[in-house]
Amino acid sequence: MKNLIRQEITVEMTHQFDVIVVGAGAAGLMCAAKAAELSSDVLLIERNERAGRKIMITGKGRCNVTNDCDAQEIIKNTKTNGRFLYSSVYSFTPYDTMELFESLGVKLKTERGNRVFPVSDKAVDIVDALVKYTKQNHVKTCNARIKKLIVEDGVLKGVEDYDGRRYYADKVVIATGGVSYPGTGSTGDGYTLAKSVGHTIIQPQPSLIPIIAEEDYCAKMMGLSLKNVTVTLWDKKKNKKIFSEIGEMLFTHFGVSGPLILSASSHMDAKRISDYEIIIDMKPALSSEQLDARILRDFSKQLNRDFINSLSELLPSKMIPVIVSLSGIEPDRKVNQIKKEERAALVNAIKNIKVTPKGFRPVKEAIITSGGVCVKEINPKTMESKLLPGLYFAGEVIDVDAYTGGFNLQIAFSTAQCAARAVCGIYE
Repeated sequence: MKNLIRQEITVEMTHQFDVIVVGAGAAGLMCAAKAAELSSDVLLIERNERAGRKIMITGKGRCNVTNDCDAQEIIKNTKTNGRFLYSSVYSFTPYDTMELFESLGVKLKTERGNRVFPVSDKAVDIVDALVKYTKQNHVKTCNARIKKLIVEDGVLKGVEDYDGRRYYADKVVIATGGVSYPGTGSTGDGYTLAKSVGHTIIQPQPSLIPIIAEEDYCAKMMGLSLKNVTVTLWDKKKNKKIFSEIGEMLFTHFGVSGPLILSASSHMDAKRISDYEIIIDMKPALSSEQLDARILRDFSKQLNRDFINSLSELLPSKMIPVIVSLSGIEPDRKVNQIKKEERAALVNAIKNIKVTPKGFRPVKEAIITSGGVCVKEINPKTMESKLLPGLYFAGEVIDVDAYTGGFNLQIAFSTAQCAARAVCGIYE
């Protein structure tokens, strides 16, 4: 199924919809489909010709659609305003998400960390399923960028696009996302709309973002993807470990990225970037003593080789010159001349690769945005604005964000379902 949101209807100036949903991302598609399923006349407006463009790039194009856990675990992994989500997440849990996608024909699988993906490993299957869900429930769609909310005498009447066309409804759901990956349509339009009617916007900040490093050896290992390594984040000022996990990461021309790094970044305060240090353990399954024994075995097979040529069975080729340099052992030193103390230095180099953060990549490269519409101004049981009756919010536009692992998409789905029920007068 093609996930197109073309101008499928000719909107008459006098046509009154029950609900207008602005934004056809994860939250918008889910909200529009559910509201229409509950018998509302729904118009879904999207600025792009294709729906779900940001979904298409999540999970490296595989789409980590949710996490196979209970509602409490979702809230626990929400680092900003988790308590706000109690009603919505308990009303539409990860199990509900999985059941829905299975019913829409998407077979799912659970991987490490309870991350849930489509069996096909194709994010497009998730997008197509959501578009299918909207079509099944006769959601009307059109392609337009919304410029402003229509408010007359303090009453919400609908929305107006940049071409001056007006779309009328007493209930409007803003599901336009944040400001990360603007090429997908997330350019902060929802913040502008919310602010225009008095909402406070918490300054958007990058969350789940690649890290720029001080060390030049990161660039020397550019493109090197590592699996089953441990990344530990330390707060040097507090002498405290604040994150440590085994998984995948990537070296880049600017520093480090990949799932572990993105998770670590969400524990960091950009204003205190110099207080942090990242330690990478290439061989977390081995103790220092076990790694030394492994190195001894490797050395025994090639006693007359130069040191730099003796590590090919232990390390990726791109990493070998870096580890040799960090160990302090001369590259052309014969293996049979390397002493116990030098082996200890080599072990330390392999298990303690230091990365010193000096900044984050631009917010447009963040997986999600931290910040957005202040939750104090939104009813958590309905997602309705406390400032303007009839205005609702769903997804990343709200100041709520979580760690990696499918938690953020689940938040989008849960808040969308909550808003959809509320616009139809159904409260749980």
